[in-house]
Amino acid sequence: MILAVLQARMGSTRLPGKSMATLRGEPMIIRQLERLRGARCLSKIIVATSADTVDDALAGFLVSRGYTVHRGAGADILARIARCADTISSVSHVVRLKGDAPFVDPGVIDEAIRLALASGADYTSNRVQRTYPAGLEVEVIKAGALQAAAAEERDPMARISPTAAIRNQPGRWSQAHLTAPRDWSRLDWRVKTAADLAFARSVYDALHPVDPGFRMNDVLDLIGSRQDIARFAA
Repeated sequence: MILAVLQARMGSTRLPGKSMATLRGEPMIIRQLERLRGARCLSKIIVATSADTVDDALAGFLVSRGYTVHRGAGADILARIARCADTISSVSHVVRLKGDAPFVDPGVIDEAIRLALASGADYTSNRVQRTYPAGLEVEVIKAGALQAAAAEERDPMARISPTAAIRNQPGRWSQAHLTAPRDWSRLDWRVKTAADLAFARSVYDALHPVDPGFRMNDVLDLIGSRQDIARFAA
């Protein structure tokens, strides 16, 4: 059982409510979930959000659309992710994904999962040896390692940065690293500001009507040919 946990929240300081900001007529969180369904190696998807009042509307909306939602302590994200795995039997790996990434690529997710299974690593990602654009991060963690890390005492920053407790201890937790054919790490496709959202909307307007399942290479081709969009891409 490969469980994807998509972190999402409404309380961003720079772009409040961004999870519900629309891309081609649907909230960004729905666009991400649509894309995740294209990953063949995923068994189940859960959206993890906080139990804070600010996230009530997000959780209620997702449940109304038929998605599974887990709510937990706002500050301890690692514990929240680990509890998602606890609620489902036979989870072998948890795929951690972030809610500010409307270009999440199901093909990259599948590659990371296959590498995790082939290598047997406790922690597999394209984050440590970064070559993919920011916003395409994938972390695949063995459920046992995730639960062990969540059960230990951690400093406050390690609670906010949930995988730090695992990825910063390669001597304890074995690691495998997925790298891209070229280094695109200078690109940042995350949605953290109003300008980022404008870029995401421009890309969706250009690509989604033609192919709702567009991938990383389609975005790269677009910004290579459209300077009006490319200026927002880095």
